[in-house]
Amino acid sequence: MMNEQGQIVRNKARLVGKGYAQIEGQDFDETFAPVARLEAIIMFLAYACHKNFKVYQMDVKSKFLNGDLEREIYMEQPERFLLTEIPDYVCKLKKALYGLKQAPRAWYYRLDKYLHEQGFKKDIVDSNLYIKSEGDDLLVVLIYVDDIIFGSPNDSSVLWFSNTMQSEFEMSMIGELSYFLGLQIIQNAEGLFLSQEKYLKEMLMIFQMEDLSPVSTPMIVGCKLRKENISSDVDQRTYPSMIGILLYITTSRLDIMQVVGMVGRFQSAPKQSHLVAVKRIFKYLKGTMTYGLWYPRNQNFQLTMYSDADWTKCLDERKFKHIFL
Repeated sequence: MMNEQGQIVRNKARLVGKGYAQIEGQDFDETFAPVARLEAIIMFLAYACHKNFKVYQMDVKSKFLNGDLEREIYMEQPERFLLTEIPDYVCKLKKALYGLKQAPRAWYYRLDKYLHEQGFKKDIVDSNLYIKSEGDDLLVVLIYVDDIIFGSPNDSSVLWFSNTMQSEFEMSMIGELSYFLGLQIIQNAEGLFLSQEKYLKEMLMIFQMEDLSPVSTPMIVGCKLRKENISSDVDQRTYPSMIGILLYITTSRLDIMQVVGMVGRFQSAPKQSHLVAVKRIFKYLKGTMTYGLWYPRNQNFQLTMYSDADWTKCLDERKFKHIFL
């Protein structure tokens, strides 16, 4: 396990089942990943700034080993750990195991059951978002596999949740949220800053573009990309991978949202001209690595939505809907 500086903070070793060789049986096709939506994570961080409270992070040790299996599952004896006197015997699993197709579902089911017992309610839109509200006290929890981020305006609620979870599961309290899913988070008295500098550096190294010269704009002014058959073809695997990375970087870099949408149109048949445009975006990002999103504390938390469904009936009329959270 590494931190945001790429330093190893903890070593792990575990027994992993060969899920790819698993024989089909009950619950075999019911795969599930307890992963919170990225949009929910960003909204949670923005809401925490609005309510002026910090967000904390906990890590579940051996998460999938906490799941209770609903069916009987057997596995062969692990290699190099065979019982020589009974080599034909198999192991009956008491708990879920890494690699099993049933493991994520079993872990989520147990965690979901426990949180409901503690008075939490699951969000309708995101099944990995839990909220506990009692009077003026509010506690918000987000689940991402084995990482749990949570926060509350009341420090006693934060302490209660931390102690409660550690009493039920084997967990480690990491502290204030600072690095999560490639997102670097800085929380202070003025607000919250969200960036992806470390993630961007890693991606530049993967595509061997760390030595490229930075540019001042993500795209040449007046550039018009179109489907064409003149320039040479581009690797069908590399180009979509670069687009996917750029789409994830738009989480904190809204300034490249439009140009990423433009180059993303050509993933089915990318050409050299499209790849040149993509590389220019990376050049721009290299020169602006420290850019990110800034959420000031104690600011108006108002979301404005624009609806243009009645365009044919009213050409000039604009309708706005304000939602106050």
